[in-house]
Amino acid sequence: MHKTFKTIGLIGKPSDPSIAETLSVLYGYLIKHQYQIKVAMDSAKFLRSASIEVCAADELGKHCDLVIAVGGDGTFLAAARAIVAYDIPLIGVNLGRLGFLVDISPKDLPDKLHDILQGRYTEEKRYLLRAKIIRDGAVIHEETAVNEVAIHRWVTPSMIEIITKIDNVFLNSQRSDGLIISTPTGSTAYSLSAGGPILYPSLNALVLVPLNPHTLSNRPIVIHDTAEIEISFCQTKQINALVTCDHIEIPKVLISDKIVIKREPQPIRILHPEGHDFFQILRNKLNWSSSYSSENHAS
Repeated sequence: MHKTFKTIGLIGKPSDPSIAETLSVLYGYLIKHQYQIKVAMDSAKFLRSASIEVCAADELGKHCDLVIAVGGDGTFLAAARAIVAYDIPLIGVNLGRLGFLVDISPKDLPDKLHDILQGRYTEEKRYLLRAKIIRDGAVIHEETAVNEVAIHRWVTPSMIEIITKIDNVFLNSQRSDGLIISTPTGSTAYSLSAGGPILYPSLNALVLVPLNPHTLSNRPIVIHDTAEIEISFCQTKQINALVTCDHIEIPKVLISDKIVIKREPQPIRILHPEGHDFFQILRNKLNWSSSYSSENHAS
């Protein structure tokens, strides 16, 4: 049986005033239907109400049993990282351009949100990655990623030389501009732009995609998502690398460092309207079969 939601958190794109109208409609709907509401601090400025309960974005999970992200996929990713430890679901309202993750449009907002809040939805679990930067045997930084962890050459015209191990077993060494380690969620993001495959969201898999490899036979590889991935460098001279977790940058990674990437044990729970169709989203967002209707194929 679906859980009844009582306290709902709202988080929007903090730098975009264009979210104000949709955020106000959403807030007004929830107030009208007597839900408790907590608004992320950076989003409260877009609402004209003296009685708003404000909360830091990374504290919403403590006080809410559902969070709604208003914006594009970037806003959704930030919300997912903020609440993943609390095992509460997330809904996305799409004000962005692509919107693979945020699948409710503002024009459909009242009706589809009402259905979800009444328990008419499908739930999907997506796993995150955690990257640790290890220097001299100690973890100096760690970060989570919903889409991907990427290692790039940084402030150098030269390729970087990367050694990859999977569960402590040597996979390969490569000279390239970098490497992407992507979740199924991220397979339609940076990984796709770099030539990686699209993975169905529920697959227990990760994909490793080289960035402009020197050897053209170096191709993307799909592995199980329980694997531990270790990245190290084999340069003879000191250069810096840049590690990104979604859009969060971890600069000044040294060639003596190791990067260890594993799946987070706790997934993020995403609520979709009933009838959610991943293949339809691909067709719409990637402009597949633009002149073909699925009705033409009906038997």
